[in-house]
Amino acid sequence: MPKSDALQPVLDRLAGLHPKKIDLSLGRLERLLEKLGHPQRRLPPVIHVAGTNGKGSVCAYLKAMAEAVGEQVHVYTSPHLVRFNERIVLGGEIVDDQRLIDAFARCEAANDGAPITFFEITTAAAFLLFEETPADRLILEVGLGGRLDATNVIAGPKVSVITPVSLDHAEFLGTDIAGIAGEKAGILKKGVPAIIGPQTPEADDRITSIANAIGAPARLWGRDYRAWSEQGRLVYEEENLLWDLPRPALEGEHQIVNAGIAIAAARAAGLPEPAVREGLQAASWPARLQRLGSGPVVEAAGAGEIWLDGGHNASAGQALARAMADLETRAPRPLILICAMSPNKDAAAFLMPFAGLARRVQAIGFSGGRAGSQAPDAIVAAAEASGLVAESNADLYSAIADAVRDDPAPRILICGSLYLAGEVLGLNEGITPHTTSG
Repeated sequence: MPKSDALQPVLDRLAGLHPKKIDLSLGRLERLLEKLGHPQRRLPPVIHVAGTNGKGSVCAYLKAMAEAVGEQVHVYTSPHLVRFNERIVLGGEIVDDQRLIDAFARCEAANDGAPITFFEITTAAAFLLFEETPADRLILEVGLGGRLDATNVIAGPKVSVITPVSLDHAEFLGTDIAGIAGEKAGILKKGVPAIIGPQTPEADDRITSIANAIGAPARLWGRDYRAWSEQGRLVYEEENLLWDLPRPALEGEHQIVNAGIAIAAARAAGLPEPAVREGLQAASWPARLQRLGSGPVVEAAGAGEIWLDGGHNASAGQALARAMADLETRAPRPLILICAMSPNKDAAAFLMPFAGLARRVQAIGFSGGRAGSQAPDAIVAAAEASGLVAESNADLYSAIADAVRDDPAPRILICGSLYLAGEVLGLNEGITPHTTSG
């Protein structure tokens, strides 16, 4: 990939079409899609995925499961890590720059200067590309919330999925779990199977009441299906079904839940057991407890391990701490966190589960994101308030140098933000990440 390209100026121009980076609504996008001839009405069968944690992993499993039976699969996810192109997969291949630029130009022309957010107009472009490229299935990830998310213009998905709901994006969705769950449940449709992941009692009550009210047949974790790990395998169970399956390819015990949700969705979508089995082992999803194996970032750590994860809320912190504790049991190494977070994230809640597990937190910043990053000193203060030793660093490489200061072979977890994860991957691959407003 080039270090600079023609796509970034186009992305910058699209970001200027609305004064707000996020303004949840469906009206602007519906108006644009009407001018484009309603491409969202001519898409392959859709699996629509909402939730707070695990959406991307569930999409990765579903893509791999569908491809295991020879399907051509479209995928829409956000945000990207390095290149915007990652968000739009056409028949199994990441879209190229020229097709993106062409689709953006058609959307801009149809929009005719009217206010529209970056995510809305890029979603319209994705629908154009999905309509024009033959495929057997579209896996569609919600951007933010659900009810008013741009992806929710899809009237009739084949399956709806809601992964675990927790606190995140409080400035848009609020701090009430039941209310957030209600926003996520806004993607449910009458008569469309709804696969519901494990939830808090408040979230579960709100989601099931909405599903019942609109006539969406809901399949609930713990009641209708469940999954667990046993002797290095994954066991999936329904009332009259028990599958002994390989452990998922993605690292971490939390992936058992994500894989179980994906299996239930795959069954609702008609995918057979051999496809599920193969897809579990073939799934790939960068910056989700990913161990980096080569490149300058890895070389800077010497004998240390480099792990990368974009999780950024309290639930993600809990899952990551459990995964690191499991690694410590299997292969002990001192754990050092290199952490940066967006200004709207609760650093203390994210870091608290690492107390007593991580030897130190190295706080840094990043340059991307909607509003930049928290000051490293703020991360230090949050870490210390959570019972962790912490210090700030000017950049990633100085943080790595300090991480190997006391022990030449630590386990280094770079975490706290998908924007940070993208910068790390870009540095490691020699690519300048695309910056966007949404």
